[in-house]
Amino acid sequence: MYVEPKQNEPVTTTLSVAPPADVDLSIVIPAYNEEGAIAEEIDRIHAELANVDFRYELIVVDDGSKDRTAEIASQKRCRLLRQPQNRGYGAALKRGIKDARSELVLITDADGTYPPSAIAKLWELRDAHDMVVGARTGAHVHIPLLRRPAKWFLRVLAAYLAGHPILDLNSGLRLMRKSQVRRYVHILPQGFSFTTTITLALLCNNLSVGYLPIDYAARVGNSKIRAVDAYHFTMLILRVIVLFNPLKVFLPLGAALFLAGGAKFGYDITRDDLSESAIMAIISSIMVWSVGLLADQNARLGMDRDSWNSL
Repeated sequence: MYVEPKQNEPVTTTLSVAPPADVDLSIVIPAYNEEGAIAEEIDRIHAELANVDFRYELIVVDDGSKDRTAEIASQKRCRLLRQPQNRGYGAALKRGIKDARSELVLITDADGTYPPSAIAKLWELRDAHDMVVGARTGAHVHIPLLRRPAKWFLRVLAAYLAGHPILDLNSGLRLMRKSQVRRYVHILPQGFSFTTTITLALLCNNLSVGYLPIDYAARVGNSKIRAVDAYHFTMLILRVIVLFNPLKVFLPLGAALFLAGGAKFGYDITRDDLSESAIMAIISSIMVWSVGLLADQNARLGMDRDSWNSL
């Protein structure tokens, strides 16, 4: 059942947290220049949830759109929040989640790519995991071929560094708890890396992330993702792992330097000519390991930082 927003409830530009309400699930849709899809997306969600046994609210966060996105959304059954300017996908999600009236929050996109039929299925898994992700591994998944190698590389790298299997690193359809977003809000970026970061944050802290296979349709309109974002995602993965589990990065790097130095040292002995490069590689490995241990101590001290009020 959809719960209409109260008449005296702020729905435009304030950053105050909305008071608790009789809703079980808050659905947050960030939208930037999505006039061609936002109306249909809202209607599809309401149609799919017409007969569910939980109460929900629908929040659309207009991220400074330059088209009619906000105007169209304001005429639909939803709660409209408006950013005064475009601040990014992650910023819009944080704004919507902060104003959500339920502890359980589901995020989805406004471009028609994710199936609303999966919302009820994600809801059923709410108690089994700390976060449930709609993994784009269904029978019908429309991801451009040029993007698949980069997505595969990023997913494999993230899974190795996090120490957990990851079926979908940055799916935009997921059910999570508001308290978990609050716990890690200080590291969640303003841009598209929000979903990647929250996934790694939970996995690196031994929290449960479940996956529900879903289909993924072609989007309406033009994608905002660019080729250079693959580089940014790679750097983000390394930064997040260094933040939570730095030894995953520093131990292999130090080991590679030590093995290279040891091999060169052995070769030099056979020639009775010890080189500076062998010594430098071994010393560098010790330095890298030392920095890793210090980073690991800092990670343990800063895990529970809470900066919700800094938004």
